[in-house]
Amino acid sequence: MLFNILLFTVLGSIFSLIGGLFLLTRKQLSEQVILILTSFAAGVLLATAFFDLFPESLESDFKTSTIFSFALAGIVIFFIFERFFLWYHHHHGSHQGIHPSTILISVGDSIHNFIDGVAIAGAFLVSFPLGIITSIAVAAHEIPQEIADFSVMLAEKVNKKKIIIFNLLSAGASLIGAIGTYFLAETITGYLPVIIAFTAGMFTYIASSDLIPELHRSSTDKKHEAWQQLSAFLAGIALVFVVKSLLNEG
Repeated sequence: MLFNILLFTVLGSIFSLIGGLFLLTRKQLSEQVILILTSFAAGVLLATAFFDLFPESLESDFKTSTIFSFALAGIVIFFIFERFFLWYHHHHGSHQGIHPSTILISVGDSIHNFIDGVAIAGAFLVSFPLGIITSIAVAAHEIPQEIADFSVMLAEKVNKKKIIIFNLLSAGASLIGAIGTYFLAETITGYLPVIIAFTAGMFTYIASSDLIPELHRSSTDKKHEAWQQLSAFLAGIALVFVVKSLLNEG
């Protein structure tokens, strides 16, 4: 169990780092490529929340109202978190308004990654299939997020080596969250359904108030680009559905 938690937590961090390193090597990614990644991530997050996390948490002995209260808490707390740190997930490099400092980005990423680690470990403690799908959702939304953060740091003239170091340090927070959740398993086992519901609310918030609005703000007159984004969104949903079906059959 611990091996699976560590493996998929590390894999999620690696995938997000790859997205950032790709930006460093290419120096500039086209806005449309990043929007396609954003569309895909939104589809994965919403499908994970509604196909897997909500149904899993609702099968517990907790009242339905309690489950959805924790889901709402996930939405509210993430809203407060973003407002408190003045940290926004700009996913296409426009970064209008106040540029967050490198330290602020690193702190925000560390907290976010810690929560992601808790979500992954909590999901694996419930079941292996749930852990896999949650890990996919975390990796999917980390890639465009890290590309956005790398682009801000590059704009602030931060050294490339320092950018990678900041990323690795913040990624370590996900391991802390995952390991801590695992070793507290006996204490939190009874609360796993509401933790899963909280994660579902978090994923719903990120997709609905962060990723999808970014797509609307970047609307295009080119129909083929709009269709590409829609296709990526539906592909994200389809991926979760297929993976869930295969894992359940297995």
